[in-house]
Amino acid sequence: MELTSQIGGSVADGLAYLGELASISGRAAYFTFVAPFRGKPLRLGRAISQAMQVGVRALPILSLITFFIGLILALQSAYELRRLGALTYVANAVAISMTRELGPLITAIVVIGRSGSAFAAEIGTMKVSEEIDALETMAIHPVDFLVTPKFLAMIVMLPCLTIWANAMGILGGGLFGVAQADFTWARYIQASLDALFLRDIVTGLVKSLMFGITITAVGCYEGLSTGAGAEQVGRSTTRAVVVSIFLVILVDLVFTTLFFFMTER
Repeated sequence: MELTSQIGGSVADGLAYLGELASISGRAAYFTFVAPFRGKPLRLGRAISQAMQVGVRALPILSLITFFIGLILALQSAYELRRLGALTYVANAVAISMTRELGPLITAIVVIGRSGSAFAAEIGTMKVSEEIDALETMAIHPVDFLVTPKFLAMIVMLPCLTIWANAMGILGGGLFGVAQADFTWARYIQASLDALFLRDIVTGLVKSLMFGITITAVGCYEGLSTGAGAEQVGRSTTRAVVVSIFLVILVDLVFTTLFFFMTER
């Protein structure tokens, strides 16, 4: 009976947490898409600054990681395809794996490590130093001032980063294809493009959009719910990273299942 009670309590806490994330995402979406038409200007300057932090400055590490992942995918695919005499399908395997799954997922994980944690730390520090109370005293909504620019930057930059990650992964696979599978670069790129359908790219971009919303909601919520003391900022940052990775995997599972059944029909 005690075990059942604990499970029920955990489920209730989880659903309440998801409700808080949905609430903060809904308010950020309101301030992004609705409030500007009701006389509440969008904070574009802050959004552009956040976009630079989230997107442009993530390019070097994201490029390196996804290039190597594409190369690893090509090596692992070739290990089996060589035994079947189908080494020419390496380009197909890498292109489909990157665009449907690994490109959006690896991009999200890199952004969680760089920006999701930074969101929680920044807002958590402001909460501890009572800067958020000061904003409310000046009649500035914390979600409008702090969350909305991050929300806008994420929903714009994460799909862009995903496209870049897909390209770098395909180039990484191309390095193996040119060196070991008798491809030229032109043939390899053409084979990759021929293997892809529009739905492969769209599904990856839809996932990346949802990942961006999830990462922003978790990072900002953990920052806003930080307790008193510097130690709590560290705990909120750690929790933001762990929960973001878990929820990104969960969102990935949900949308992969959804797209599977939509394609099946």
